[in-house]
Amino acid sequence: MANTNQSLLDALREQKKMGMKGGIYHKTQIDLTYNSNHIEGSRLTLEQTRYIFETNTIGVAEGESVNVNDIVETVNHFRCIDLIIDKAEEPLTEELVKQLHGILKTGTSDSRKDWFSVSEYKRLPNEVGGEATCEPELVSECMGRLLREYNAKKTHTLEDILDLHVRFEKIHPFQDGNGRVGRLVMFKECLRSAIVPFIITDELKMFYYRGLREWGHIDGYLTDTCLTAQDHYKAALDYFRIKY
Repeated sequence: MANTNQSLLDALREQKKMGMKGGIYHKTQIDLTYNSNHIEGSRLTLEQTRYIFETNTIGVAEGESVNVNDIVETVNHFRCIDLIIDKAEEPLTEELVKQLHGILKTGTSDSRKDWFSVSEYKRLPNEVGGEATCEPELVSECMGRLLREYNAKKTHTLEDILDLHVRFEKIHPFQDGNGRVGRLVMFKECLRSAIVPFIITDELKMFYYRGLREWGHIDGYLTDTCLTAQDHYKAALDYFRIKY
């Protein structure tokens, strides 16, 4: 365990307020944004993501093209992380989940499509990994039930947070952006419950997908994957001397 008295949430909030570079807030913003976007197909590199966060510009090699949506969603994801830090200790609500989606998708090409509902639940059926998800007409009911059952618990374990995540992804409440919103919610709920959060990296992606698919049958697949990711984040906390 790291040897200072400052908690992770306190450090994130203090460094966010200071605009501090090179600390755990800076690292979390870049690593969480890069990896979560990369899982969903963003082609920005880690260094490009870092450059956007640090300078609000992007470096592009001669002859290289960059998808504008990747840039917009990267900037938006930084804002989403700020929001979950600000709201970390508050109960999880549908309003907050929708707010995260609205921030993530603002200014993207999706947001200009008539059928795409930014910050609102999906209007059209969708699939995830070839599997059926909640019908659009039932999303509000399913999300309400999920959050009522989750918030009814006075305390939350890592298993509770993972179960929330799996159920959220199976509902797949938005037309797009469900994975990123779901992982942001997981990070927030870990902060809320003083559980060391974690970042699913590209190396863990296939294990993460398997864990989502097998949850309810072999829960250990997802649990072990997230514990591995948690160990990586603990190493960063040790380096920055933040207690957990």
